Amino acid sequence: MLVSWGYGMSVQIVKQFDNVRKSSQHSSAFGEYLLTTGKLQDSALERAERLSDESGDRFEAVITRLGLVSEHDLAESLAGFLKLPTATAQDYPDAPVLEERLSRKYLKTAQIIPLGERADGLAIAMLNPLDTAALDGVRFAIGKPIFPHVAYPADFEAAFERLYGEGKNSLHQLSAQAPDREDIVSDDIDRLKDIASEAPVIRLVNLLISRAVESRASDIHIEPMESELRVRYRIDGVLQLAESPPQRLGSAVISRIKIMAKLNIAERRLAQDGRIRLAVRGKDIDFRVSTTPTIHGESVVLRILDRSQLQLDFSVLGLDEDLTARFRQTLAQPHGIVLVTGPTGSGKTTTLYTALLELNTIEKKILTIEDPVEYQLPGINQVQVKPQIGLSFANALRSFLRQDPDIMMIGEIRDLETAQIAVQAALTGHLILSTLHTNDAASAITRLLDMGVEDYLLTSTLNGAAAQRLVRTLCMHCREPYAALPELLSRFQFDATNKSITLYRAKGCERCSHTGYFGRSSIIEVLQMSDAIRQAILNHKDADQIRKLAIDEGMQPMHIHGLKKALNGTTTLEEILRVTRAV
Repeated sequence: MLVSWGYGMSVQIVKQFDNVRKSSQHSSAFGEYLLTTGKLQDSALERAERLSDESGDRFEAVITRLGLVSEHDLAESLAGFLKLPTATAQDYPDAPVLEERLSRKYLKTAQIIPLGERADGLAIAMLNPLDTAALDGVRFAIGKPIFPHVAYPADFEAAFERLYGEGKNSLHQLSAQAPDREDIVSDDIDRLKDIASEAPVIRLVNLLISRAVESRASDIHIEPMESELRVRYRIDGVLQLAESPPQRLGSAVISRIKIMAKLNIAERRLAQDGRIRLAVRGKDIDFRVSTTPTIHGESVVLRILDRSQLQLDFSVLGLDEDLTARFRQTLAQPHGIVLVTGPTGSGKTTTLYTALLELNTIEKKILTIEDPVEYQLPGINQVQVKPQIGLSFANALRSFLRQDPDIMMIGEIRDLETAQIAVQAALTGHLILSTLHTNDAASAITRLLDMGVEDYLLTSTLNGAAAQRLVRTLCMHCREPYAALPELLSRFQFDATNKSITLYRAKGCERCSHTGYFGRSSIIEVLQMSDAIRQAILNHKDADQIRKLAIDEGMQPMHIHGLKKALNGTTTLEEILRVTRAV
């Protein structure tokens, strides 16, 4: 509901805000509101208020800069606190409104964008709805009531640049502002440090990172080529080309990232790994940084670990009730080994984290050894692999056994030594969770046998294995239905009696950046051990024979799970074919 803001109303709201603020045990009524809505904890509020008093900055700016509240959540909270509507990206006009009365300079200073004229006044979007001076200035300039909306910063900045911008904050302009130092040689480390620490390069790298976060990217790839510096974002599992800085800034950009990750910028011959923690758009985000030398320079990949987007729930991950029940039965065993398999980036670790949170109770001690620790889980003891000091998976597992654990998670079983210790731990009453890189659930068994695990030990300890992939989910705003052809129905073994099956294809709109997809979901198969499968292992049957036996006993193959998602409009047949073997 739109709210009319005349002079009296602006004064009334600000007086109410000030009165509540003065009477509160905290220094901010808005802070109290954030507490009651669960956006802030007491300790975080006290810290933000103290820093706000010391620096003189607005409380709202401090909490986003510290990463305590995201910019999106801050806008929602301000709207709820002041009972104002919000402005979405679709609310901004195609051309400036009342440009002859409201100058670009004033709108930029006041952080306001007019949304459109109405018969009874003007609707505006603003970043700081508590700025009554700016509100009164707009009201006096147009001589009508105004209807304020709380703006989301990312949408506001994009709209302002489109409507009034001169490209000063664009990647192209920042690149132009950076010094042209083509004469820098690869050995001039001191000069390279200086350039990497200059404001244009810092803003350029921050812009690359913030755009990736706004685009929901999981990775940033910065790749020096022969004639360009290529930047790509991995969005929903697929790499997409992004606007890139000029090639002359390649060394400066990469050096800046290495400085942020506390890596050695003088070392360019060896791969390096590091971490960065930044508050981006008010969200505290970790970045896992990996560099590797190539013939044209160092290639850098930043894995974006956004904890605010992590949802550890089987239904959110894409498992239906039957699959969830089947997987939980496997996890419910008091001891043994549970494996999750799939290629890199298929969501194995997220599935294991979800399982650990379900298993985590006060009565159980859980230890994990990971490479690296991607997300910190409350109540669980997590250990990072450090090969340089001899802390490997195998060595950590040996020490774990002296810690009296109930459940242990191994980030990955990579060799026979780790596999043997896991088997021994399972035999002595521990539940072991781990991952393997195999194509399907049945191949996990043959992979362990190939490593050298004895068949009789495997049949005694393995509880089950799950294999999974991630498929892109259709954008619900633009997906397009179509009637499936009979040939298609026959190939994918759909119900032959149903001739009117409706499937969906990707179309593309602004919300999904014209890809037709928005987000990802898991498709999974869960193999549970049985007497027949144990006998097949002892008889050294191959993976295909074990897989067929598991299907006969009720295992739903991964591609069937995918086809069900295609039938209910969650994804497309093309996505299923992209990530699974032909059916």
